[in-house]
Amino acid sequence: MSDITNKINITPDTKVSSLLKTYPELKDILFDISPAFKKLSNPILLKTVAKVTTLKQAAQVGNISLPEMINRLRAEAGLNKIDIVEDQPGFSNQKPEWFNPGNIVQTLDARPMIDKGEHPIGEVLMSLKKLTSGKIYELITSFVPAPLIDKVDQAHYAIYTNEDNDKTIRTYFYKR
Repeated sequence: MSDITNKINITPDTKVSSLLKTYPELKDILFDISPAFKKLSNPILLKTVAKVTTLKQAAQVGNISLPEMINRLRAEAGLNKIDIVEDQPGFSNQKPEWFNPGNIVQTLDARPMIDKGEHPIGEVLMSLKKLTSGKIYELITSFVPAPLIDKVDQAHYAIYTNEDNDKTIRTYFYKR
């Protein structure tokens, strides 16, 4: 348990990097909560993805309950339990009407970028600006790119995420 003086509060909006910097002892707890978080043992991903990912987004990536995750981390840090309402993500994993593979005009397999510690957000946002109405941009990752989805969702694109049998995540951005 940490000395809570000068410690950050653990909430859904807390960045993963801030959590681990303030409470380094929670790293193993985070890994235990979801196997998806073990990728953060890569120092490059810890320096890049963890800086922009909130705990709320991490829960989406790990496909786990946000209230359970937050309150377990809070308990391990010696903080009191808080009430958290589980929000619905800004994307769907149900195939939407607008999805037609024939309308995919660009695909980015971001897995090699992410493995090198690079984040595809800049490239994706630039490509989406060029996307014409009725067309689809496909992003391939090994996890749900929740921070990117949140950012794109604010720009009023329709978003659909699908997991292949081999655990490959395909996220589709549709320009309305």
